[in-house]
Amino acid sequence: MSRTFYSGLIGVACALSLAAHAQPSFESSSPTAGSDTSQKANAMADKSLYKDVQYVNAGKKGPALVVIPGDIKSNNASFIQKFGPNNIADFGELELGKANFKVLERADLGPLLKEFQLAYSMGDAQDARKYLQKGKLKTTKWVIKFDVLKAEQVGEAKKSFDGRAIGSLIGIFGGGRGGAAGETVVGSVQSGEASGVWVIGMRYKLMDANTTEQVATGYTEEKMEVGAKSSSVLGMGESEKGGVSLDTMVQRLVQKLVWEIDSKHK
Repeated sequence: MSRTFYSGLIGVACALSLAAHAQPSFESSSPTAGSDTSQKANAMADKSLYKDVQYVNAGKKGPALVVIPGDIKSNNASFIQKFGPNNIADFGELELGKANFKVLERADLGPLLKEFQLAYSMGDAQDARKYLQKGKLKTTKWVIKFDVLKAEQVGEAKKSFDGRAIGSLIGIFGGGRGGAAGETVVGSVQSGEASGVWVIGMRYKLMDANTTEQVATGYTEEKMEVGAKSSSVLGMGESEKGGVSLDTMVQRLVQKLVWEIDSKHK
């Protein structure tokens, strides 16, 4: 190979090294060290903060209802490990209460909750009325549940750079201390970026507490992107991870469905 080729190769490697050094400074002695990462972390966290929804009929008292745990029909392991039907029912109780419905505690059913839930799932009106005769549940007009019908990662993209291969070439062809130094610097450059897109779909079913018949149903879905970036030079690195969390995503889906219930069925 010609000396010109080697010079060009070393030039490319040096350019990559300089580009890596152009990342934000990691000097710990700086009085503002950490401020940039703190701002980024806070900006990402802001996306997941709870956001109030202004329900259109919040000034109007809604009927008494009970939220029962729904179904999670997704077989995505990441989602199932994080969420159960009771978590989603808790979100539902919170938002329906904010919309000024009279939400009766599932805890009032005690150990009978599973039988109560089964009666409405099976449409067994006689069995359902048996449970409604107990205490506060006598005033129940509706029974509602939120089902997750879809929770899947529909897209993913990754890219990365590893400077070790180019660093090795510099060490072979560069010669001397300069070549060794170039190999060390360029070989230490590591960077990566990945992003994934989730789609989550949720349905509500509103049932007459006395007859178990379905009064209304609705469905909504949202797209969520989760991303991560990282880079490292000479052992000093930075990383970022952000996007709306699954918890926030599920809560916003519940909010959308409660908004529909509040606006159409109160």
